[in-house]
Amino acid sequence: MTVEQILTNGLFGGTPEKPQQLQTVVWFMIVCAFIGYLLGSINWGVILSRKYGDDVRNHGSGNAGATNMMRTYGKKAGAKTLGLDFIKAAVASFAARILLGVMGAYIAGLFCIIGHAYPIFFKFKGGKGVVTISTMCLLTEWKTFLVLLVIYAIVIFGYKMVSMASCMVAALYPLILYMFIGPHIGVIVALISGAFVIYLHRANIRRILDHTESKLDFHKKSKKISDEQNDSDTESDEE
Repeated sequence: MTVEQILTNGLFGGTPEKPQQLQTVVWFMIVCAFIGYLLGSINWGVILSRKYGDDVRNHGSGNAGATNMMRTYGKKAGAKTLGLDFIKAAVASFAARILLGVMGAYIAGLFCIIGHAYPIFFKFKGGKGVVTISTMCLLTEWKTFLVLLVIYAIVIFGYKMVSMASCMVAALYPLILYMFIGPHIGVIVALISGAFVIYLHRANIRRILDHTESKLDFHKKSKKISDEQNDSDTESDEE
């Protein structure tokens, strides 16, 4: 079995010429889901914030992600959180791809998003899954990722709302993926993942419709714990 075959079909996914038994495939789908959820539950926002002496979920929007980390502890903390959340999602997708090919990567990616949002290690209160869904997209179909990245940048530049950009690309993800790969289990996973990320942003969507959603301000200094304010301009955190 070649490296290309492993990355496409996995060690246990079989090939079109020699398909694996359905029971075996189902078991390894469960393994991929388990790997994705457990790795997704390693919420780096919570872990890193405790090194600063507190749980980031006690501040700002109460969201355990990169944006709230940046606004609460500074840009360096936000960048670390984003990078480590990317790595955990990448490890989940790659490990599952070795086991079950592209299908495994999509399954692990979906459950990594769920784990990130509802981490079993941190009382099921996590982030909104933007980095994790982006990582899954990048590692399974990079052309789709590049198109969505351009759309994301355009919305950010035009409206300066991370939540709006996140919901936009989540909604377009399955459509653009379908344009590149056609009918595939990945499109179904993209549809479920995108809908889930939009659901996690339901409060942001209400504020967008009410014209009360906060906008990005790259010149604004990060808040310190000593002078933190739990107001509306910290409630649009994405990750």
